[in-house]
Amino acid sequence: MDVRHFVSIEDVTPEWFMDLHSVCRDMIQYPERYVDACRGQVMASLFFEPSTRTNFSFQTAMMRLGGSVFGFSDPSGTAVAKGESLADTIRMVSAYADAVVMRSPLEGAAAAGALYSEVPLINAGDGGHMHPTQTLTDLTTICEKRGKVGDITVGLCGDLKNGRTVHSLALALARFPNVQFKFIAPREMAMPGYVLETLRERGQRYIEVTNLESSIPQLDVLYMTRIQKERFTDPLEYERNKGLYILTRRKLDRAKENLLIMHPLPRVDEISRDVDGDPRAVYFDQARYGMFIRMALLYRLIRTPRQAASAVYDLTPRVCGNDRCITKTEEYLPNLTKGRNGETVCTYCDKVIPTG
Repeated sequence: MDVRHFVSIEDVTPEWFMDLHSVCRDMIQYPERYVDACRGQVMASLFFEPSTRTNFSFQTAMMRLGGSVFGFSDPSGTAVAKGESLADTIRMVSAYADAVVMRSPLEGAAAAGALYSEVPLINAGDGGHMHPTQTLTDLTTICEKRGKVGDITVGLCGDLKNGRTVHSLALALARFPNVQFKFIAPREMAMPGYVLETLRERGQRYIEVTNLESSIPQLDVLYMTRIQKERFTDPLEYERNKGLYILTRRKLDRAKENLLIMHPLPRVDEISRDVDGDPRAVYFDQARYGMFIRMALLYRLIRTPRQAASAVYDLTPRVCGNDRCITKTEEYLPNLTKGRNGETVCTYCDKVIPTG
C-alpha cells in the first residue's frame, strides 16, 4: 500500500494491520513513552461534513502524541465557501501541516485530495463510500477482545447501502482467514455490488438476510449501524426504513456468551439502552481503541519522509455516473479508472462506469 497516505481500506493486509496494532498495543500499555513522539508536528483537521467522535478522536490522538492541531469543522467560514478547489485547499494546507485528516460528504474526495498533498492525507470518511480509520478501530476492538481477527462469523446490520463503515469493514475482514458474513438489511439498503464482488473474488462466504433476531445465535460479532437520514435522497425511502432494526436485551437471550456487540456511533434507537449494561456490548470500548489506533497511524505516517505531489490537471470529459462522486464538483481531476471483474470502475468512488 502507499505508505504516504491512508485513503482506502482495500490495500490493507493482515500483516500491515498487525504491525500497526503492535504499535497501538504499546501505546495502550505505555502511553508515557509517546507523549513527545510528535512534538513540533502539526495536524490539519479538515471536516467538510459534521463529526464529533472521529474529529475529537483524531485531535486527542495528535495531542497525546505531543503535536498540535488546526482546522475547521464548518467549511462555510473558509475559502472553500468562496469557490476554492479541493486541490488548492490541499496544496495550501499541506504547506502548513505535517499530516492532513479530511472528511467529506463526496465519495472519493480523500483519494482526490491525496493526489495534491505533499504530506500524509488520512481519509476520515468520504460520503457513503469508506471510513478506513473506523475500520482500523473495529479490527483493533476485535483483536483486543478476542485475541485475533479471523475465524469468526460477523453480522453487519442496518443501512448497508450507505454505511461507509460497513463497506470498509467487510473489505478489510475479507483479507483475514475464515471470516463468514451475514448481511442483515432490507433489499433496498443491501450491501453495494462492488463490495459483494470483491468478497466473491476473494472466496469469502456471505449470506444476505432481512431478519436480525434469527441471525443472532450464529454470530461472533454483531455490528449494528443506524439508518443514516443524511444519506437518503428520497425522504420517503428513509421513512420506510427507519426503526427497522432495534437490538434489545431480550433479543440477546439466544446469543453467544462471547458475542461482541459493536457500533461505530452515534446511535439513535438501533440499540436499546438496556443493552449498555451487557458485558458483550463493547461500543464504548471501541471509541477508546479508536483513539489509540489513530495515534499509531499518525505516528507511523508522520515519520514518513515528505514527497512532492505528482498530480496533473485533466479536463477531459467526466466518465463517472455517480452523482455523489468528487469528480462531479472537481472537474479538473485526472480521469482515473480501473478494472474489476471485467468491468471499468471509477478509481475515486468505486462505482461501475456503464459502457456504451
